[in-house]
Amino acid sequence: MTRESILTGANVSKYFGALRALDDVHFELYGGEILGIIGPNGAGKTTLLSVINGTLPITRGRIFFKEKEITGLKPFRIAELGISRTFQIVKPFPGMTALENVAIGALFGKEPEKKMPRAMEKAAEMIRKVALKDKENILVEKLNVSERKRLELARALTQDPEILLLDEVMAGLTPREIEDIMALIREVNRGGTTIMVIEHVMKAIMGISNRIIVLHHGQKIAEGTPNEISEDRQVIAAYLGERYSKRLEEASHAGD
Repeated sequence: MTRESILTGANVSKYFGALRALDDVHFELYGGEILGIIGPNGAGKTTLLSVINGTLPITRGRIFFKEKEITGLKPFRIAELGISRTFQIVKPFPGMTALENVAIGALFGKEPEKKMPRAMEKAAEMIRKVALKDKENILVEKLNVSERKRLELARALTQDPEILLLDEVMAGLTPREIEDIMALIREVNRGGTTIMVIEHVMKAIMGISNRIIVLHHGQKIAEGTPNEISEDRQVIAAYLGERYSKRLEEASHAGD
């Protein structure tokens, strides 16, 4: 991980009428890191990913990727620059196999494939990477939640992203499946991909993140290492809850 910011947001705001889903948020994503984004439901986490990749238009503020402003660009343009994302609710193309779904992703991105045969080869490679090789010829409707999450990740990876935006890829998974996805995210990161990840599974987000940003009511209320965030009283009050507070209290009295 470097200390060079490759993705920067300044005064990022998104309003829906009177609702301020994002309110003057500043962030930096450093090359090679895994940056976690946490906060209560409605904090603005998914909205942040959506304004970064152009799914939602920004109300105010500016976003830069490697010093190039990407504010207001269409999602396919941002994908071409090297930023891919997954979605919280996975919506694969129905009536197609897992392999065919992933191949669609290979037609877009930083170095898109121009012909379907090569796209299928690339898709097969990513299918193996996410451990879905035995499911590649199965219709997506028959995949379970964990398999669909992996499918979504494989489709994003076919675009050869420099930055991967992950939106709750571990939601609804079993503890074993979560461990598998954590290992996969680490592997992707070690391969050189910088990652911004939203997650509610605290064990997972604390375990894989180099840094964490906490959003609450659309505002950034804290930023730091997992240890710093887990000890932040404002974060405990707004999100982490009493079990973390109790742990801190017990630790503070351990030497009495």
